[in-house]
Amino acid sequence: MTTTPMMPPMGNANFDGGAPALPPQPGTDMTGICFRDQLWLNTYPLDRNLVFDYFALSPFYDWTCNNEQLRSRSIHPLDISHLSKMIGSEYMLSEVMEPHLFVIRKQKRDGPEKVTPMLTYYILDGSIYQAPQLCNVFAGRLGRALYHISKAFSFASSKLEKTGYVASENESAASESKAAKETIDFKELKRVDHILASLQRKLPPVPPPPPFPEGYVPPSTAEASENPPAETQLPPVDPIIDQGPSKRMKV
Repeated sequence: MTTTPMMPPMGNANFDGGAPALPPQPGTDMTGICFRDQLWLNTYPLDRNLVFDYFALSPFYDWTCNNEQLRSRSIHPLDISHLSKMIGSEYMLSEVMEPHLFVIRKQKRDGPEKVTPMLTYYILDGSIYQAPQLCNVFAGRLGRALYHISKAFSFASSKLEKTGYVASENESAASESKAAKETIDFKELKRVDHILASLQRKLPPVPPPPPFPEGYVPPSTAEASENPPAETQLPPVDPIIDQGPSKRMKV
């Protein structure tokens, strides 16, 4: 197997003499970055034999893994016969679709048959990414769903408020039209007063009451002679016929 010489990445060196900037610690959340070395891709083929050497160039690679110990002994870093005899963190090539997709899983080995998955990385057309964890995927999907649900409720609430405003306007218009119908038409009142006045002029005058029999004294006259009234009371007046349209009380 042909391997390319590898050196641990030193990060971005400070040319002013300061300490070099360290890359992110492997195993942390590095889903926001990707790695691609176009010079290496132009020099070597990307297949199952050299894909791990290309992955070791990225900041996702942990130099303390068991695979690095095998590389230092000139053993293929993905040789499962040697990895199964070791204890610690290691990388395994889980899925391959040459030359476009390679899936590498980081796991912790506690025995020949006891491993615990830790992280997953994938190489897609030469670019290396860290796959997000399942809990982060669920959290992102739920957050996006809640955002759209909240937006839909806000839109529906605004529509309902607008509908209630239109209904209140319709109710106010209906109440105004009802009040207008109940308003008194003064022209109609004047016409009725004119008809009643003309009928009063056409009717004959009211005949006088018949005289009382001789010797009869009305009770009202006797009471009046005993208790003379302080003021003379006027006879009741019909408010419609006798007052006429000019003296009618206006509403």
